Amino acid sequence: MRTESVQLPFSQPIAEAYVKRSHPGIEALFGSHPAEEAHWHRRLNWLKAHADKRVASERLAEVLLAYNKRTNDHPSVLANIEAIREGAPVVVTGQQAGLWTGPLLVIHKAVTAIAAAKDASRMTGTEVVPVFWIAGEDHDWDEANHAFIRSGEATLARIAVPRPFGVRTSVSRTKLEQAKLTEALQRLSASLPDTAFKRELLETLEGFAVRCNDLSEWFALTMGWLFGKYGLVLMDSDDAGVRALEAPMFKRILLHNDELEAAYMRTAGVVRELGYALPADVSESCANVFLFEDEERVLLYKQDGDFRNRKETLRVPREELLRIAEQEPQRLSNNVLTRPLMQDYLLPVLGAVLGHGEIAYWTLTGEAFRCLGMEMPLIIPRMSYTLVEGTVEKHMAKYGLTFNDVAERYEEHRAGWLKERDELDIEGRFDAARTQFETMYKPVMEMSASIGRGLEDLGAVNLRRIQDQISYLEKRTKEAHARRFDTALQQQDGVALALWPDNQPQERILNMADIWNRSGSAWLDKLLDAPYDRSGGHYLIYL
Repeated sequence: MRTESVQLPFSQPIAEAYVKRSHPGIEALFGSHPAEEAHWHRRLNWLKAHADKRVASERLAEVLLAYNKRTNDHPSVLANIEAIREGAPVVVTGQQAGLWTGPLLVIHKAVTAIAAAKDASRMTGTEVVPVFWIAGEDHDWDEANHAFIRSGEATLARIAVPRPFGVRTSVSRTKLEQAKLTEALQRLSASLPDTAFKRELLETLEGFAVRCNDLSEWFALTMGWLFGKYGLVLMDSDDAGVRALEAPMFKRILLHNDELEAAYMRTAGVVRELGYALPADVSESCANVFLFEDEERVLLYKQDGDFRNRKETLRVPREELLRIAEQEPQRLSNNVLTRPLMQDYLLPVLGAVLGHGEIAYWTLTGEAFRCLGMEMPLIIPRMSYTLVEGTVEKHMAKYGLTFNDVAERYEEHRAGWLKERDELDIEGRFDAARTQFETMYKPVMEMSASIGRGLEDLGAVNLRRIQDQISYLEKRTKEAHARRFDTALQQQDGVALALWPDNQPQERILNMADIWNRSGSAWLDKLLDAPYDRSGGHYLIYL
């Protein structure tokens, strides 16, 4: 398998400082780094010594078993759940449930978790299990409900499932009619080019659709199809069984809420002092917990000892919320600052695989962990990949396109390629025409201005209009010239769409169905054999 390491720009300065270990102050907020083998052993020993601070492994295994038998019933998964029952630590990653798994970065997270678990098992001599946390409790429907597919040579199609009418509840609780799932599959079928793999893909996704009525379960079934044989254990944060396990931790979060708020605020101050913008909202009086009220997911704030929503149309006494935590935990949900704590309470987390944005907001949680007598797990930057299909590679060679050309200067490269084939020197001749016209016209403008004061402005306006017309003709001439190279330009545009769609990294846009349709399962096998680095990195994977 051919691979090539490339460096993508960091979107988060905090994550860059952590990954590159370039700022001791940032690394201190995490307390460990995956590049240090000793830190893995230290964390493993901590997990063994503090098993009583987490959900009992027997109870956890039973909940995981019930969920995975519905969505991910593969012998390798069931064996890994039994390992968790016996006390095996985990490497966990997660994402909101997206349509057909969402953008490729979700796949990359799962691949990284599997690779990191294998690496940790070898390093520590202890079996380590990969787990994928489906954030079904999230309610950002517009982020979860769509997929981007290449339709044709150079067209990007967006396929989305509309949100049903009603309150904005979690994705797992947003129930969909079968007709809506069928419509999405029909649009997918119409958008995908015909290939040897298309029928299998569509029949598989359709088979999953008839078994579920929400995006989270469709997501889980698809992830199980892709990764079940690799032992990836799935869990949905909004699953009723998981919620029941969370009850004691919700109560602790509420009882120590003021202390947690102070911890988040102090850490936010440290981040600012280190010269970084806050990666997540840290608000005074925010409880960092959601309440499902009539199925609407409402963020809670503290006021006079009670809890309220932002608009103050809902008020819940403290004792009532504590009762809900104990007796109705399915009515509560975490936010980005309390989810790491809950995850560490549920699972024996040796390491958490995070994207750069997630790494940034986890900087705010270290003191909160300690506030509850816990320690932050190892934070593992997820691996990042760009898949390069055979046709794309061939066209890159044909037109002298590198990955950096596409990612950093594609329009410039495209225009330069066209200009090299301009035997008429279109741009030069139009520039000369504009210069010659202005030279001839200026004396006339000056003469007119000498006769009447208002004619000076009129002459200038007239000059601009004529120049605009010359530019318009130049544009149309260039377009006519470009049409002579339609096939070549479409092939180059196809390369750009494949590697850097919508001027963004491939992994942030394209859906796995796009790649599967063109390559079958070969691309996934290659990803799972791709290089893995504990500090992350980006690789081109040639299919």
